[in-house]
Amino acid sequence: MELRQLKYFMEVAEREHMSEAAMTLHVAQSAVSRQIANLEAELGVTLFEREGRNIKLTQIGKIF
Repeated sequence: MELRQLKYFMEVAEREHMSEAAMTLHVAQSAVSRQIANLEAELGVTLFEREGRNIKLTQIGKIF
């Protein structure tokens, strides 16, 4: 787990939108998506429920 992943997680969780989080973080949307996917893989849980372009925290994501 990296500090960058936690920073990206917090921004995505707050905005519930990958592209908006990426713009705020001044990085590519693909970089944010990749870091979130890596974090989920490392933890072995799904932190976000994807619904088209919008996402929302799962119950585990809220606890994390």
